[in-house]
Amino acid sequence: MKILLIDDHPLFREGVALLLKPLVPDLQTWEAGSCEEAFELLARRGGADLVLIDLGLPGLSGLEGLARLRRDHPEVPVVVMSSADDKDTVLAALDAGAMGFIPKSSTSQVMLGALRLILARGIYLPPSAFLGGRAPPPPSPAPVPAAASPAPVERRPADLGLTPRQADVLHLLLQGKPAKLIGRQLNLSLSTVKAHTSAVLRALNVTTRTQAVLAAGRLGLRFDVPAPAQEAAAEASDSCIASSKR
Repeated sequence: MKILLIDDHPLFREGVALLLKPLVPDLQTWEAGSCEEAFELLARRGGADLVLIDLGLPGLSGLEGLARLRRDHPEVPVVVMSSADDKDTVLAALDAGAMGFIPKSSTSQVMLGALRLILARGIYLPPSAFLGGRAPPPPSPAPVPAAASPAPVERRPADLGLTPRQADVLHLLLQGKPAKLIGRQLNLSLSTVKAHTSAVLRALNVTTRTQAVLAAGRLGLRFDVPAPAQEAAAEASDSCIASSKR
């Protein structure tokens, strides 16, 4: 397997390259300090099996490079690794075609688990993107006329017409839990989980789990999950993973 690392910090690239060695046997890592260098490398050596790209790059930005990679090499999964993991940044990366988003603050275990999932054609998202606390409000703008549109508000699953149990299923779907595991965790039959999943997708007006994650993010969807439960989930997986099965 050949993995291309695109980051302008040589020390970070070298550290990630060492970290990736247990991922698969006979792993080759290529390194580039910019998108331009990466494209030259791909032109000389051919396609890679996986690309890890930072967003804050000199020259062509990470998002622009990501879009070009998806256009020129659509078969190669591209994963963003960034020090910024807010919801807007994550969604922008997914919209540009990323198959996952790994914060640079992640542990080595989380990173390797995320990459294994992505190689299995899943999508990895950091928990802070959708399961974190409320983001701080933006600075107050200048006064506007009373007729101006109100600011969007965060929504709860009940606002979409979902029952509490359907909300539970959605919450676990956004964490990448498979149907069988959701059934065991919620004490539901597999057919009931599938029925709730279909209802959730209809409520979000989407057809796949990946689209559900994006829709939940754009809606600012929040779940009434007790803090201890969130902490336990974070310690158990430190991830919010959306399957890319179509």
